Amino acid sequence: MKPIKIIADSLSDIPKELAAKYNISVLPLTIRFGDEEYKDGIDLSTAQFFEKLKTTTQMPSTSQVPPHEFLVEMKAALNDGYEVIVINGSSGVSGTHQSALMAKQQLDTEEVTVIDTLALSYSCGMIAVEAARMAQAGKTKEEILHRIEEMKKRADHLFSVETLEFLKRGGRLSATKAAIGTILNVKPILTIESGKVETLDKVRGSKKIIPRMIELAKERGMQKGCEMIGLAHGDNLVGLEILKEEVIREFEPKELVTTNIGCTIGTHTGPGLLALLYLRG
Repeated sequence: MKPIKIIADSLSDIPKELAAKYNISVLPLTIRFGDEEYKDGIDLSTAQFFEKLKTTTQMPSTSQVPPHEFLVEMKAALNDGYEVIVINGSSGVSGTHQSALMAKQQLDTEEVTVIDTLALSYSCGMIAVEAARMAQAGKTKEEILHRIEEMKKRADHLFSVETLEFLKRGGRLSATKAAIGTILNVKPILTIESGKVETLDKVRGSKKIIPRMIELAKERGMQKGCEMIGLAHGDNLVGLEILKEEVIREFEPKELVTTNIGCTIGTHTGPGLLALLYLRG
């Protein structure tokens, strides 16, 4: 049985130390501020990104991982004697998954499998990390793919944003709704449905965000002693620590990972974001 290599993209927000520990190759999407171009998490750290985002007059744009970058990574793994599983962020928000499929078609081999998680941030990342753990433990490709599909069905997302400005700039919210929401101090709580970002709920004021996220997680199937929770933030360490304390108190998870929202997702949400990412019971 051949060893298995896991490849992911930067929509997964996998902490660098976990990617290194489990030998996961994370291919970056591209961020552009005007004529300036950066690789997500490589040429531009999340801290640098949010600093630029606060001061720029231009809305940054993002672009998918190109097929040839997947092709290079796949070929290298195959040449090293691996079978390959590529685990991508949702095709509903990025063309990166399609790029990976195009690269696989060029290779014309059954030794590469490409997965669309229909998930974002560490909901995608935890699937990639679990797959890589299983690969290191010597599990078969069939066992790993079965676990991936099971996790996909249970993965859930709760995101909050501090400002509506970036949802407006990115075309996900009309200028009128953004203006009214700002006046009323409305904070949306978002989720992912069928691979796309959807508004789940709204609260008035920042102080109500975390309590409502906890309530929603319970309503949507998170249970005490759950196996896996990811917490992510976009330039909001204070909020992250409060959310972490509440999550530990309410759910006592077996595993808790904290991470930064990457530059790609941060482009569309702005600073202040908090995310609660988990597997439903």
